[in-house]
Amino acid sequence: MNYKHLITCAFAATLLVSCINMKGKDGKPGKDGEPGINQQSGKDVADGMSGKSVLDYSQVKVMDYANTITLDELKEQLYYYASDEMEGRYTGSPGQKKAVNYLRDQYKKMGVPGGGEYGDYFQIVPGKAFGKPELSSENVLAFIEGREYPDEVLVISAHLDHIGVEDGKVFNGADDDGSGTIALLEIAEAFKQAANDGYGPRRSILFLHVTGEEIGLKGSKYYADNPIYPMANTIANLNIDMIGRIDPDQKEDPDYIYLIGSDMLSQDLHDMSEKANKSSVNLRLDYTYNGKNDPNRFYYRSDHYNFAKNDVPVIFYFNGTHEDYHKATDTPDKIEYELYQRRTKLVFATAWEVANADKRPALKE
Repeated sequence: MNYKHLITCAFAATLLVSCINMKGKDGKPGKDGEPGINQQSGKDVADGMSGKSVLDYSQVKVMDYANTITLDELKEQLYYYASDEMEGRYTGSPGQKKAVNYLRDQYKKMGVPGGGEYGDYFQIVPGKAFGKPELSSENVLAFIEGREYPDEVLVISAHLDHIGVEDGKVFNGADDDGSGTIALLEIAEAFKQAANDGYGPRRSILFLHVTGEEIGLKGSKYYADNPIYPMANTIANLNIDMIGRIDPDQKEDPDYIYLIGSDMLSQDLHDMSEKANKSSVNLRLDYTYNGKNDPNRFYYRSDHYNFAKNDVPVIFYFNGTHEDYHKATDTPDKIEYELYQRRTKLVFATAWEVANADKRPALKE
């Protein structure tokens, strides 16, 4: 990402000294209502607010940070992540291990801490989660702690796996879901830049790359059953699964993205999503598949569903299927990079709106 010092504010810089680095008493991110410690004063912060000065986030030019998501970085990283070297990223395979190591190293490079229980980047998903004792895999977790409400967590997710190698052909999975995976890295980097400038998110953000989606949403199910941050404290899940291509039905008007689930559990989340889109990239938000009775059953077919089952409001970002879906021809050269960039910026802008709102999205009565 081409960094610029986008916001120079002496006030924010002063606050940064005393306001960041809220940790739980064991040095890990505070969870489940646990009081934090103000590292400057050493005083307990029982409600996530005491001792924390409130910044005026309305003054931040959100698109300045969204615009650090560049075409060059999206393209460079996706060409590598969806290369033959990753061997199709089949769950538990050597290629999938390369993929998780790559993701961990990227977060380390950008200075975003691990989101595991002890600050590590991997949540081990054991063989029993797959019904195969010999199989082991990993979810990848990175975490930016909230300044004001550290115990409330927004999860942004994408699945890191694909379907491997068949008959000597590598199924690269550039769109499915290399596009979501690399988008998540770039969104994390934009939030990290904002934090470096003194505008860390008001609520915590977990960047969650899940394994085993292609074999039954296994990685997200394991996380939902064994959450590092309690589901009751998880305010929403924004799930990115295939955002780099164009549905053939949309070729006449391709400036779109399908949204699924945004209003099913929370009208607030839907309204925040609409507001963020209008104030940022202004894509055409298409709700064609936004229904539990959709014959394609897309609502049930990606990792957001394991959050929705636990009463966490969700949005699933999706470009629809295309002629290369689950074929060896799903390669990086076929990605619509400018549209991919705009969709990634939309997810960032929506995450910014949700993480920095005055209140978490309320569930419907």
